[in-house]
Amino acid sequence: MPNRFTEQALRESRSFGMRRIPALRPIGWLARGWSDLMHCPLPGLLHGLALAAFGGLLFWQARHQFWWLAGAFSGFLLVAPVLATGLYAVSRALERGEPANLATAIRAWQPTDHRMIVFGLLLALAGTGWVLTSAALITSALPGQVNRPADFIRLVVLADRGLLFETWLVLGALMAAPVFASSVMAMPMLMDRRVGVLAAVFTSWRAVMEHPAPMALWALLLMGLTALGMATVMLGLVVVMPWLAHASWHAYRDLVKTPGEQG
Repeated sequence: MPNRFTEQALRESRSFGMRRIPALRPIGWLARGWSDLMHCPLPGLLHGLALAAFGGLLFWQARHQFWWLAGAFSGFLLVAPVLATGLYAVSRALERGEPANLATAIRAWQPTDHRMIVFGLLLALAGTGWVLTSAALITSALPGQVNRPADFIRLVVLADRGLLFETWLVLGALMAAPVFASSVMAMPMLMDRRVGVLAAVFTSWRAVMEHPAPMALWALLLMGLTALGMATVMLGLVVVMPWLAHASWHAYRDLVKTPGEQG
């Protein structure tokens, strides 16, 4: 039975209507996200540079422990919405015709806004759980050591017996899917409106459940472009991460109505 807190969050979530969108609308989000990045490149490129540097450092530190690195990089995708908070604010300012610059992005990180901290900690906990699960699965099920990317491909991806790689992918999907559904609308919504964390999560789930085709395409685009950025020795992340962050703002604005908004 839902408690009073949950019922209140559900009522708050239902005050936000949903727009109907076609299956290919995520392509338009990418186009608008790219436009925002071109109009205000400095905050985005600095975000991207910081994330690419972090990814490079992570790879360097764990280059001989790829069993850990594989989970860490996929876990990174789970917490990416939190890291983009400042860029949501930049896109909002551009949408409103207000000045948008690096200060706009910095102001989004208000230390008094505990909702952001709570949600960020929850996503970090989910990411950490996947890293540990991934590492435990790979190290316990293999006869050899997975210290390099070539070892991962040979012993996990191309293994001639067992279903380790398939199991790894299924477990990753089972953990990533609810996190994606919980966060894809929630983080920009928390930045944009004074709404509770649980209400924002419920709204995010409603967006995914009511628009399965476009949201599945959006998830594939997020994963594919991020993987492409990582494959370029992290350099691609300098552009890919802010691009996707700005596009994610437009996904939220395209789907979630203001309470009382018609149409």
